[in-house]
Formats: sequence, C-alpha cells, structure tokens
Amino acid sequence: MKKLSIISLGILASLQWANAQTISSKKWSDLFSYNNVMAMKEDNGKIVAAAENGIFYYTISTGEITKLSKANGLHEIQITAFDYNPQTKIGLIGYQNGSMDVVSPDGVTYIVDIPIATGYNGSKKINHISITGDKAVVSVGYGVSIFDLKKKEFGDSAFFLTAGVYEASNEATIVGNRVYSVTNTGLKSHEMNTTFPVFTTWSTDMPGAFTHIDSESVLSFSSANTAYLFNNGVSTPLSQTFGSVKDVVVTAGNIIVTDQNRIYTFNTNGNYSGTVSFGEECNTATSAGGKVYGGTVLSGIKDEANNSYKPDGPYFNYAYKISLYGENQFLVSSGGREARYNTVLSNPKNPGFYFFNGLEWIYPSMFVGSTTVFNVLDAIANPSNTDEVFFNNYNNNAGHGIYKMKYNSGSKDFDLVKYYDLGSPNNFARRPVGFTYDDQNNLFATMSFMDGGSMGIAAYDKATDEFLIKNVGISSDAVQKPVSYEKLLWIPLARTNNFLVYDYKGTVNISDDSQYLLSQSNGFSANSVGTISVAIDKSGDAWIGTDAGLRILSNAASAIKDPDPKVNPVIIEQNGLGEELFRDSSILQVEVDAGNHKWVSVEGGGVYYLSADGQQTIKHFTKENSPLPTNSITDIKVDRKTGKVYFVTYSGIVTYQGDVADVTSDFGNVLVYPNPVVYSNFKGKVTIKGLAETTNIRITDTAGNVIHSAVARGGYYEWDLNNQRGARVASGIYFVLMTNEDGSDKATAKIAVVN
Repeated sequence: MKKLSIISLGILASLQWANAQTISSKKWSDLFSYNNVMAMKEDNGKIVAAAENGIFYYTISTGEITKLSKANGLHEIQITAFDYNPQTKIGLIGYQNGSMDVVSPDGVTYIVDIPIATGYNGSKKINHISITGDKAVVSVGYGVSIFDLKKKEFGDSAFFLTAGVYEASNEATIVGNRVYSVTNTGLKSHEMNTTFPVFTTWSTDMPGAFTHIDSESVLSFSSANTAYLFNNGVSTPLSQTFGSVKDVVVTAGNIIVTDQNRIYTFNTNGNYSGTVSFGEECNTATSAGGKVYGGTVLSGIKDEANNSYKPDGPYFNYAYKISLYGENQFLVSSGGREARYNTVLSNPKNPGFYFFNGLEWIYPSMFVGSTTVFNVLDAIANPSNTDEVFFNNYNNNAGHGIYKMKYNSGSKDFDLVKYYDLGSPNNFARRPVGFTYDDQNNLFATMSFMDGGSMGIAAYDKATDEFLIKNVGISSDAVQKPVSYEKLLWIPLARTNNFLVYDYKGTVNISDDSQYLLSQSNGFSANSVGTISVAIDKSGDAWIGTDAGLRILSNAASAIKDPDPKVNPVIIEQNGLGEELFRDSSILQVEVDAGNHKWVSVEGGGVYYLSADGQQTIKHFTKENSPLPTNSITDIKVDRKTGKVYFVTYSGIVTYQGDVADVTSDFGNVLVYPNPVVYSNFKGKVTIKGLAETTNIRITDTAGNVIHSAVARGGYYEWDLNNQRGARVASGIYFVLMTNEDGSDKATAKIAVVN
C-alpha cells in the first residue's frame, strides 16, 4: 500500500537560503511531476531518487513516499545531477543554472559560488555529482571541482583547457585519493594533490569518447555502447553489447548498466548476472535487497514486477493554463507560444493536457505515443456535465482544431467523442486559442489566423454539435483566451494595440452580434504592441494587461458602450511623485480573489499581490524569494472557496494558501495567527482572516483603551503591532473588536504579544 506524506526524516530542521532567507513555508506546495527519475541511491531499505524538480524517498517495506522540492526546502528547479551518501545522510543536488543544494539532517544549504573557469562562456549546468565520504567531485562544462561536504565549500578545481578550448567532464568519481573523469576524448585521472588543478599533469588512462562512470567496490565506465571494468590501469569490456548506454552504477556487489529500457547486471568481477526489462525507457537503475529498481523517464521508480513508485503529480512539468472546477478538480493545458502568437513552441514530448480528479492525477492515453502533434493551449470542462471536456490544438500541423472528450471514471481515462476541424482551409489557418463558458453554459472559443489576417469567434451550437465560425474582421490575427462577463466576451489581442469586446447578445447565434474595439485613442500606452490578459473584478472593472503596462476600464460593461470609453493606469505615489504601476511591463495574467485583491503576473518580474484598488503591494513573490519555479507565470487561478492560489509556469505548478476565502458581508471563521506573537520567533505582521468584506476593527488593551483602529476590506487584515503613535505595543493581551459594514454582525478575538 503506497502512502504519501510531506518529507519527514528530520532533514528540514533548519532551511537556509544563501542570505538566511527562508523561501518555503507551510503555505506552499508543489504540483510537480516526479515521473522522470534521473538518479537514485539506496539507503538501508530506502531509495532516494532525484526527478526534474525535486527528490523523493521511497521506503520499500512500507511503500511510504516523502518528497522535497522548492515548495518545502530546496532552492531551485531543473535538477541535472544528484548523489547521496547513506552513511552520512548527506545529499548534493546540482541544477541547470550551476547552483547546488546540500541536503543534510541539519537542513538545506544553498551553494551559489561554484568556481567558473576564466574565459569560459558556456553552460553552467552541473553535469554530474559523485560523493565519496565527505568529498564530492562535481563535473561541469569546463572540468571538475572538489566539494567538501562538511565545510560546505569548494576545494581545488581542474579546468580541462587545451589549446584555448575547454573540455567538459561528462562524469567523474573519486577512488581513494584519485579522481577519474570521463570526457569526449578519454578516461582521465589525477591524484588530489598540489598539481591537481594543472590539467597538463592529468593522465589519459584510455583514449575515446566516454559518457558515464561510477565506483564503489570497483570502477566502471562506459562509451555510447560499451561498458568497461577498470582495474589497475587495465580496461576490460563487459561481456554484453549495448544499444545505447544511459547510465553505469556501481553498488557494493554489482555493476548495473542501463541500456534504454533494459537493465544489465554484472558482479564486481565483470561477470554477467542477468537482465531486467521495465517495458519503457530508463535513465538509471540501482539494486536494493537483491532486486533491481529502474529510474524511468515516465513512471518514477519501477521494481522488477513493473510496479511504479513516485509522488503523485502530472505526467510532465510543462504547463501553460489551468481550469478549476468542481470539488478540487482541474485541467492543465501544456502548450505554449513564442511571442504570444504565431510561433509554436516545440515540445518533443507531445504532452496534451493533464487532469486532477480531486484525488489523483489522470493522463489521457490518447496522448501517449500519438503521432498527432499537440500544442494544447486550453482545456475546459462543461459546467453542466463536468465529464465532458473540450480542448484545443493550436499546432500548424494536421490535427489542429478542437476536440471533445468524455471522462470515463471506471477506466480513469478520456474517450474521444468528436474532432472539429473548424473548416480550416490549411494547417496554418483557424487555430483555436482559448475557451470560456458564460453563465448560461454557452461555450465560446477564440481563433487566430482567420482568413484575411483577422481573428475569429467559434460559438458551440449544442443542437447541431458544431462550432459556428465568425471572422471578426479586425486586422489582428493573434488573440488570447476570452473572459465572459455580462453577455460580453472580453478578448485581448496580442499582436496589435487593441482590445476587443464582443457582444454575442446572450446566444450562440452569430448573425446579430456586434463588437467594440479599444485602442491607443482609448488610453493604451503608445509603445504597446499588444494586449495580453484581462480579468473582471468584483466591482465590475476590467483589469487589462498589455505588453507595456496595466490599464483599467471602470464599470466596464456599461462603459464599453459609451461613445469614447477610457482605460486608465493605476497611479501610485513614489517619493512624493505619481508613478504608473507596472509602466512598460508585460502583464501576463491578472486574477481576482474573493476579497477583490489582485494577483498580477509580470513577465520576468514574478507575481504581485495588490490591494483591491492596486495602490498597495501586499506581497511580491519571485523565484528568488519564494518557491515559484520562474519569474514568468503564464497563468494564475484562485479557488475562492479555499483561498488557494495556483501559479502555472512552463517549468511546473506550485500553490500558495492565501488568506482570503469565501468573503461575504458577514464574518466567517475568524482566525488570528501567529498567536501568541513572540518577537524572538516572529517579527512580521499578525494576520486576522475570516473577516467580512468590509470590517471595522478596534484593538484595545485590557483597560479598554483603543490602541489601534482600521477599516479592513477584502476579508483579512494585517496588523504591524504598532499603536496609533506608530510605536510597537508592549507585551500583554490585546482584544480585537470587529463589526461588519452595517453593524449587523460582530466578532472578537484576542492577541497575546511577547516582546
């Protein structure tokens, strides 16, 4: 029986950021894929495995799985190298950007100061890590470096420089006091002594192009299709011939060679022991308890009976948009576009979409091994029948269009119901972008590259089970996902300085429709070349994100019908001067929570959490100060019932438990935290959540003196523990007295302060 829990094992006792800043907390969690296992190590009945965005521990006897990612301790994503010492319980993780994490029983330490060779301009990626005792050899694109795991610092480095050209160390290992490295020109070695950094003093033990190496009881290495046992300077080929060697692992009793989907084992004398096939491609393998375990590309860890073990998650990490519905159910599309319109992102894994049914992740079998190239920009469930799902294919290849699927809960799969080609005259034209349902469950899709260089609307006619197509006739063939509000479709146009509002008259009949177009004359910045995103807030204002800032159309549904509607920027005060919020920034996404606060994704700038009017920045999350995988968030969605926020990126999804949920005119479950507030443990603001939409707050001391008062909007409030004079309050008990806007509901709370 497989059990899943957040990582225990005592390794998260003190999470450390390079500048002592903690970037993870209990509010964050990851929705990463752990299918692609790249490295594994056995530890007394446990297997420690590294996937793309995190590591996980699988206990063989109990089936328990625990995980560690940027959401609860690590500092980066895109793991490229990993090793672990079962004796010291210390692991070392290398990343694509050249940084590393040291994972120990004392916590996680971030290492950013890896030595870089002078004049080297290539990739900083950590190619490989091998731990022996308290030392690790780290392979990079310009050679090797020795890392001291006790001191958490680098020692000597050898830069593989010949005639002005750097050579990569593909992998390396330590045997005794000697480092062995495999490169594209040979097996090279050197003792760890004073001349170690001098590459001209290194020996070439065997010329050739070699890729993998490992050692424990013996040393073994490989070329593309031959594995060798190395003993006293002699390289002896192992007896089997391989198609494509993916990894070589040496344990106390075995040499294990991974050859695509087959795993070959040899004893430490090089004698062939047997072969195990896992029925799919593997990156690596190891042995535990006399059995072989494969680290697969698509199924996590597999045992010899083809059982799969991994934390539950989507099939891949690629993600673009998310659609929430029902009881904790959602669909994730995995496509994407470069420059927001015509260049299709190349994704050889052909991912399609992923589905979470409230309990587990489901991946449609339709996408597994499909010859159709899929670039799914959006997937949406029918609100009146959530088993019915529509998704689009934006590719400029055969098969682009819209698909209708039916979820089969028995088989936990999707069945194809119908494919709609949208009357496209060729592979390039009539490519669907995004969906929306209105409040009458009418389905609409936006389409790019209509005939004549325009964009279009596809309205789904339930009676005929067909999409009715309208060429809108605007000189913009790029379009974004629409938003439905007040029987109008609000549509960003990503290739021109325009924004479209499409009036469909409340029906799918397209013959009587009309439209409104906002442009630079309506207030968009002169240097904008496209609108990207839109959200309608609880006040009925349209927040429109462009590639050159943010604009607001107040009272949007009526204002759009005015003769000359105006969009306006948010002006904030900076050093006594008015400044436009997000001036010249590309606004990828805007989302509104239950308290009318705004989450805004800025390309390259992370995510901002703003007050309802945008005047105050409440939080600013980046990949440097939070578990966000990147600083460009392609989608944000808030579950207004729970307050959970979903951040979607091309590198995976993380969630944040927000403080605002189910905000009404009355109080919910009022909660104060942290409480008590002990200054030595916490120096931030105290949060009061579960408030009414508008709450009058008075905070008094035990004598009844009012020491702080405020009006809170949006369902929660943060108190900085200062009194009305701006000084921190003394230690003691404080009472929070609260009423809603019309005084019909009241609530109280207590806060204990210890300075």
